[in-house]
Amino acid sequence: MAKKKYWQSFGELNNSEAYEKSISNEFKEELPFESADKKGLANAPASRRDFLKYLGFSTAAAIAAASCETKVRKAIPYVNKPQDMVPGVADYYATTYVSGGEAIPVVAKVRDGRPIKLEGNTLSTFTKGGSSARMQASVLDLYDTARLRHPIANNTATSYEAIDRMVGDALKGLGAGQLVLLTSTITSPTTKQVIAEFLAKYPNSKHVQYDAVSYSGILLANEATYGKRAIPSYQFENAQTIVSLGADFLCTWVSPVEFQQGYSKGRKVNEKKLEMSKHYQFESMVSTTGAAADERFTHRPSETGIVAAALLSAVNGQEPTGVTGKLKEGIKKAAAELVANKGKALVVCGSNNSQIQIIVNAINEAIGANGTTINWSAPIQMHQGIDADMATLVQDMEAGRVSALLVYGANPSYEYFDAERFNKGLKAVKLSVSFNDRKDETTQLCKYVLPAPHFLESWGDAEPKAGYVSLIQPTINPLFDTRPFEQSLLKWTGNNIAWDVYHKNYWVAKLGGSQETYNKALQDGVIETTAAAAGASFNAGPVAQAVSAASAMKKNSEYEVVVP
Repeated sequence: MAKKKYWQSFGELNNSEAYEKSISNEFKEELPFESADKKGLANAPASRRDFLKYLGFSTAAAIAAASCETKVRKAIPYVNKPQDMVPGVADYYATTYVSGGEAIPVVAKVRDGRPIKLEGNTLSTFTKGGSSARMQASVLDLYDTARLRHPIANNTATSYEAIDRMVGDALKGLGAGQLVLLTSTITSPTTKQVIAEFLAKYPNSKHVQYDAVSYSGILLANEATYGKRAIPSYQFENAQTIVSLGADFLCTWVSPVEFQQGYSKGRKVNEKKLEMSKHYQFESMVSTTGAAADERFTHRPSETGIVAAALLSAVNGQEPTGVTGKLKEGIKKAAAELVANKGKALVVCGSNNSQIQIIVNAINEAIGANGTTINWSAPIQMHQGIDADMATLVQDMEAGRVSALLVYGANPSYEYFDAERFNKGLKAVKLSVSFNDRKDETTQLCKYVLPAPHFLESWGDAEPKAGYVSLIQPTINPLFDTRPFEQSLLKWTGNNIAWDVYHKNYWVAKLGGSQETYNKALQDGVIETTAAAAGASFNAGPVAQAVSAASAMKKNSEYEVVVP
């Protein structure tokens, strides 16, 4: 091996004249002096080697310059530094993420007076420290440049004092006209009290709650079969068999942060728990929950009612009708599992059709879910909007019966399915006020805009589930000239108390009049009571009609579209 010789080219092998010339001039390169044609150094030929030389010289010069003594500049971070605040060291505040009715207890990480990160509050037995993608991203909304920075009247910046006068005069001149407060779902006990006091001053007024994602179907179905217009707590941790009919309960449906905790508990296996829950998913398109299922079956969107009716028949020991093939076998298998785990099984459905939800309630009653995996003592309160209320409002606006519309936390001009009719009706309303924090589609059509602060700048509270209250406290001074929605209602009611004082007085009284108890509640961020609402008994009367309606649901065309 040592005697072998290798060549890099034929020129080296033959020792040609060209090769001899190239190796003698291997590293010689002409420096790019300014040529005689006066084109300039910038246009002169420069090699990579020369570029590295110049770069090295520039770096060395910068280092030499940096080593010289420069003027010392002292920066003062605060004129009046907050007590016990150390620059660069984070503080943590318990508060609550709220958006469109959804509420999650959180802990905000605040560094140098600015919130930078949110995490779930582990002291909450409701969410057990869980979080969602929307919650994690919500801190960015605080610094969003699209937020409104001041109140607006007729597309012109103005002061709150001027708007209070103009709106006050308009409210006095309503006469027999109807005043409507349109909001997303309100879960705050104190805000509900302020709204009640405001509406009491104007007899011909009402509060309409509108949710962009409607759960009206399940609310009306529960009212028909259980006598309660509410959504119960679904305790996935107690379920050995879980069947979902298009409900993406791990990602978007009802209360996913809560459901994730219960579902994962039932899916974990250890030395003491050798069995995990079995999950069947029937749906029309792939979802996060469907991807986690043990067995998944697909069907047309129009067949959801037929699948629910077939499952009810199978649970009652009858042959499922209206379904064939793998779908039929899947329904029979799921029904057998539900019956075998009676009292430890649960069926949920993502449909907004009240007839289908009535069938699902009948299935849960047949498998003993009521009182075991379904808990009526602590209903979920994050979705309260009823579709019929919104439809009635639009009709009243078109007919000229609504003289004043106050909008907070909702954007029906974009979210409502018949937004064109809503916009037409809104233009006919004499007094229109928006409390939204940005100039969205609805706010652009309103005469007066009083932007509300971000939840990280606010005082407040939320009760997403009966008996589970989470407090809201500001983590930063308001960045813009905003005012709480509740403060505006208090002023227009004739109550000049500040909103933060009103909120404090409310909870100090609720907590027995103790300031220390209130401070402890702010520190923990949650107030959880043991008082429970009564359970619910099932009324089977509407089931037969619901089954007939679901069985009559037929596909209308060859192709069907699912909008996630």
